[in-house]
Amino acid sequence: MSRAAIILAAGASSRMGRPKALLAYDGETFLDRLNGLFARLCDSVIVVLGHHAEAIRAGAKRPALFTVNPNPDLGMLSSLQCGLRALPPHTDGFFFTPVDYPAIRESTVVLVAGEYASLVIPRFEGRRGHPVLCAASLVEEFLACTTKASDVIHSHLAEVCYVDVSDPGILTDVDAPADYERLVRP
Repeated sequence: MSRAAIILAAGASSRMGRPKALLAYDGETFLDRLNGLFARLCDSVIVVLGHHAEAIRAGAKRPALFTVNPNPDLGMLSSLQCGLRALPPHTDGFFFTPVDYPAIRESTVVLVAGEYASLVIPRFEGRRGHPVLCAASLVEEFLACTTKASDVIHSHLAEVCYVDVSDPGILTDVDAPADYERLVRP
């Protein structure tokens, strides 16, 4: 089975005031940490850049396939679509997560990867989080979507396999300086 991971790192990081992909967590940048988690289980890791593309690419220590969203202000769906267009041929499934979820545990990624369904979503205390694992059969739907990625997911709720995890990192979205402070100084 050939899987890929798409890390969405195209946002402006306007609330943070600096590129979130390059913030430090657990001895690495957000981007390198997530890249390392996925590289252990995936054949390829695709990083979608947009704002701050050159700085993020220059700051990355781990190899990845970088692609640039020419219109990152269109939102996360447009970045996911750029990543999907960069998927290697014969990919059976793909993870996706925004770069600002750096606290996802490796054990969570392993548990999600161990399930076989059209959509696999981790849950912590009943709340859904990242990373999401999708079958390649959904690529065309995501590419055709004009609203938001969650609309594709909601149209397939009957096919979702939820994986209950003891990982609050699946919900830890770091958007602003106060979020980052809570992350690094719990």
